Amino acid sequence: MSAANDANHIAFNEAVERFRDYLQLERYCSQNTVKAYISDIKSWNAYCTKMNLDPGNLCAENISRFLCEQSAKGMSKSTVQRNAAVLGSFTGYLVYDGELPAMPKLDPLPKVDDKLPQVMTENEIQRIINACEDGTPIGKRDRAVIELAYGAGMRASELCSIKLKDINKTGGQIYVCGKGGKQRSVPYLGAVRKVVGEYIEDHRPQMDKLGLPWLFLTRTGRQMKREFLWHIMRKRGIIAGIPVSRLHPHILRHTFATHLLRNGMDQRTLQEILGHSSIMTTEKYTHLDLEIRDVYDKFHPRA
Repeated sequence: MSAANDANHIAFNEAVERFRDYLQLERYCSQNTVKAYISDIKSWNAYCTKMNLDPGNLCAENISRFLCEQSAKGMSKSTVQRNAAVLGSFTGYLVYDGELPAMPKLDPLPKVDDKLPQVMTENEIQRIINACEDGTPIGKRDRAVIELAYGAGMRASELCSIKLKDINKTGGQIYVCGKGGKQRSVPYLGAVRKVVGEYIEDHRPQMDKLGLPWLFLTRTGRQMKREFLWHIMRKRGIIAGIPVSRLHPHILRHTFATHLLRNGMDQRTLQEILGHSSIMTTEKYTHLDLEIRDVYDKFHPRA
């Protein structure tokens, strides 16, 4: 082992556990974020095991070979970039903690192509909502979930974490905890407020078997998880005749943002509602809306 490599060597397993604590206790990352970080670090560990390398030897040469192998295996540029970013955060923490003298210097990775988010039409949204109307409490719950996801632009994790006490029925607001533990107030008005109110008063009590505080409950009365929202979207979307490839909860958030911009909302207000820390993140919806309009102008016979 070279002197440079030896300088970048740490006790791996212990360092991973300390990094986990750092993410949770100092950076206040959500459980899902911590889980994703540790999962990517495990990919690095698996590669090192296969190649008979010490995962604690975090030198630029070994990390670069790991990332190159990921590319060679056909992984997307975004996945490779994400793994590089996670290892960068991990080694950055170790430098901050005094266990490594400096960050390993990696060669620049290929730029990830910008992907504009998919959106649904207003007709498709209405079809999914109609597909929930099966006369059951579960159907009413599913409609409330979809109405709130589209009508308030919440992330899946935010929807699952709403408690009854977070809902201001008089003011038409819901207090949510977003990425990084940031709190914000989200308006829910009009039809969304009516549907959610009816679910709380008339249908949620039939599912409240355990006395838990969460707004959305499973059939057995437990807290709904993010994976369950995928199931709801898939089930109701298939009934509505929407392609499965587009049936994921985040598409409702994308659609919410795009429709608001199209109807004249300014970016700063939308940024606050969505809980984006940077206006650059919000601006992608403007680009998407312009792209949709260009395609419409090009192909619609009456444009």
